[in-house]
Amino acid sequence: MLHWNFNEVLPRVFHQLEEQLRASFAQFLSANYGLEAQVVVEQPKQSSFGEFALPIAFSLARQLRKAPKAIAEELVAKMPAIPGVAALEVAGNGYINVRLQRGHYARALLSGSAAALNPAAGKVIVEHTNINPNKAAHIGHLRNSVLGDTFVRMLRSAGRRVEVQNYIDNTGVQVADVVVGFHYLEKKPVEEVKALIAQPKFDYYCWDLYARTSQHYTANPEAIQWRRDTLHAIEHGEGTLAEIGHLVADAIVERHIDTMWRLAIAYDVFPRESEILHLKFWAKAFEQLKERKAVYLVEEGKNQGCWVMAASHFREGASEAASDDDAKVIVRSNGTVTYVGKDIAYQMWKFGLLGLDFHYKPLRVYPDGHQAWVATDEPCDLPAPAFGGGAEVYNVIDSRQSYLQDVVVAGLRALGYDKQAEHSIHFSYEMVALSPRTCVELGIPLSEEDRKRPYVEVSGRKGLGVKADDLIDKLIEKARAEVDSRHPDKAEAERVRVATQIAIGALRYFLLKFTRNTVIAFDLQEALSFEGETGPYVQYAAVRARNILRKLEERGGALPDFSQLDEAALARQLQAEDFWQLLIAASKSGSALDSALSSGEPAAMARYAFQLAQAFNAFYHDYPILAEENPEKRTFLLWLAVYFKEQLERTLDQVLGIPVPDYM
Repeated sequence: MLHWNFNEVLPRVFHQLEEQLRASFAQFLSANYGLEAQVVVEQPKQSSFGEFALPIAFSLARQLRKAPKAIAEELVAKMPAIPGVAALEVAGNGYINVRLQRGHYARALLSGSAAALNPAAGKVIVEHTNINPNKAAHIGHLRNSVLGDTFVRMLRSAGRRVEVQNYIDNTGVQVADVVVGFHYLEKKPVEEVKALIAQPKFDYYCWDLYARTSQHYTANPEAIQWRRDTLHAIEHGEGTLAEIGHLVADAIVERHIDTMWRLAIAYDVFPRESEILHLKFWAKAFEQLKERKAVYLVEEGKNQGCWVMAASHFREGASEAASDDDAKVIVRSNGTVTYVGKDIAYQMWKFGLLGLDFHYKPLRVYPDGHQAWVATDEPCDLPAPAFGGGAEVYNVIDSRQSYLQDVVVAGLRALGYDKQAEHSIHFSYEMVALSPRTCVELGIPLSEEDRKRPYVEVSGRKGLGVKADDLIDKLIEKARAEVDSRHPDKAEAERVRVATQIAIGALRYFLLKFTRNTVIAFDLQEALSFEGETGPYVQYAAVRARNILRKLEERGGALPDFSQLDEAALARQLQAEDFWQLLIAASKSGSALDSALSSGEPAAMARYAFQLAQAFNAFYHDYPILAEENPEKRTFLLWLAVYFKEQLERTLDQVLGIPVPDYM
């Protein structure tokens, strides 16, 4: 039996035909009409109209002073043959519908004759997760991480070189508040904090301590001075407070890495805010900002003594004469740098604009062998990869931070880095809430009013919410009950693995299927359902595809040599419209990927996976493949089943990060 490397050929054939159509028509128009036209290729409204539709005649009507239908007829009559195209047809008032040569198309898929990718040059940096290292991760953090990780997978599937960064704000207010809790409220010395860190669930302990500290500030407003003193100590690396802050942040980051790896999410490098300060990144950026007059010192008013950026830099419509009170504070009057100030320096480093770099040391070797590094201010003997210096930068940060992201981009523009500002992209998303019934299942107490709401918001500061690990554990528990009931004869370790894969698929798919600007109300029951647009539904389709091959093997059979399916045989089988539409649906992953990347919507790839699963399930129900007696048709059906299987597995595992279980 021949081995077919589907991962090399599945994504691109349909997309390459689109590109070929654009190029052929553009070249023809240039050579015969002297026109430089942008050729748009669309999908017809109905599959019976063909595989592509070109509205080019409508855009040429004014230039050629003819009716679109007449132009379309002229183009169809004169257009030279295009490889792989069976027919061009005029439709409606001037559309040109394109029908493909079915046997030729299928043979290109089968033989792997697609052209190689030609991805854009330059490194893409994607910064995601970025959880404050002060407590356990929660469900909102999971949406950030799953979106960021899936976008990285999409870029890599398109051939882009991607660096994944997870920025650690280890000198910020949230870490300071946990240090306040340990030092001022619980009065724990450094050794006791170290002992707590060595115990399991340290991130859970800090979750509760953070909430208690916030409550203490509310009851005792004067205690906010503890926060100020702690922030100053941490930023300057001074004394016991700074030592506790360092210990807490590093320990919580390790817990976050563990949590995210449960979802197969990994990182390349962890830049830390402390090094932004200690290695003078901020000092150099600050000097540039002052030299370019992007910031100025306020001499009176509520911002007296602060360095600020004028509102005219980052707020559309703001005048040069806007008041100092409308400006954004970059450096506080006590000399501490705001988050946005440090982030401007960090963004400059990402683009290679500072002329400075971190030192790096190994942080974690993942189970798959991938090495992650962390920024440090001390040299390390081990050589690290070259980090930073990206051509494009995506910051996966929730939409509530849009204003601050605008200020960061404004800082780049004010420094004269217009190109980098243009390629600095805020990959925003809306919050994740919980459905009331999920709150009940997770043991979160609700008022009668909350029970009637469509969703319940979470708040880490108030201690209200669901920890990421608790949610994952609950999903595994519920999936395990289903797996146990269906497969009681399987080994326990095997059932645990399968339940975990189903749970991860359910969670990732639920977080991906909504567009980024949609508020999500996470619901356990909906996520784990085997019916509807869910992860388990798509996983089940891939499992079914595998089962066909497993049954074939159990019956003593083997896959035939698919090379016997020549173009004529494929054309004969694809005369059946059902088979042709199934093959087209299964071969659109490249187009789906490009569309999802251009729109910046991982939800588009989740939707494609669902549609692919629907198409395969229809195929599975309608055609008893192994019972087919006609040899040519049986070989074709087996090839189509293998093709679907590989497409489903690639889309799920490689692009969406969703594992395919052995059974469900």
